[in-house]
Amino acid sequence: MKKLLGIVALSSGFAALFLVFIAGPSFRNGWLDLGQAFTLLRWGAYVGIASVPLIIGYAIWRKPEGRFTSALAISAVVGLFSFYLPFSQWQTAQSVPPIHDITTDLDNPPAFVAILPLRKNAPNPAEYAGEETAKQQREAYPELQPLIVEQPVADVFDAAQAVVEGQAWDLADAEQLDDGSARVEATDTTLWFGFKDDVVIRIQPHENGSRVDVRSKSRLGRSDVGANARRIELFMEELQEELQ
Repeated sequence: MKKLLGIVALSSGFAALFLVFIAGPSFRNGWLDLGQAFTLLRWGAYVGIASVPLIIGYAIWRKPEGRFTSALAISAVVGLFSFYLPFSQWQTAQSVPPIHDITTDLDNPPAFVAILPLRKNAPNPAEYAGEETAKQQREAYPELQPLIVEQPVADVFDAAQAVVEGQAWDLADAEQLDDGSARVEATDTTLWFGFKDDVVIRIQPHENGSRVDVRSKSRLGRSDVGANARRIELFMEELQEELQ
């Protein structure tokens, strides 16, 4: 009995970690639907937090010595990490609005063109989500604004493509238009779950330079857990660095 409890205690933290990390690949590879993958994630968190008192209780009862004690300690840390990872995502989701369509131009959001066929069967339509989403964005992300730079459209267009390439996004189209503006469209695929978020970058002449607007929209899910806003912020920062 004591040996069996020891095996359970020792493996509980690592079992939790397995459940948490297999959730993403299970959805990305089509083994589970999104609801089932999230259920797996939750159970990983439950097992992770439950493993800590189990391990502590077993350690006190057994009074272990030597290397096995270290193994139990590692399992407890792994269990805590397995709980913290999904819990921190949940906390983030609670701190941001449940929206998935973010843009620096709320009055005239950049439109998808080349991306449209790729979003044909996406649960979230390519059209802008509307004023209710815009209102929530204004409250949650007031810092998201167009980028005004001194460089001409052609230079900004080249720099934008370089940033897209550096981010390892899948480029869908890059085009300079007859009206003097330019557009770049790409898709960013998240590593863990393989979620696909589409990005359109619009560059327009502005006074003696250019104005850059970016829109990032998830294909799936009601809330993006702040991912689209972070993506736009990072793109703008790296674009400025590229232009310098």
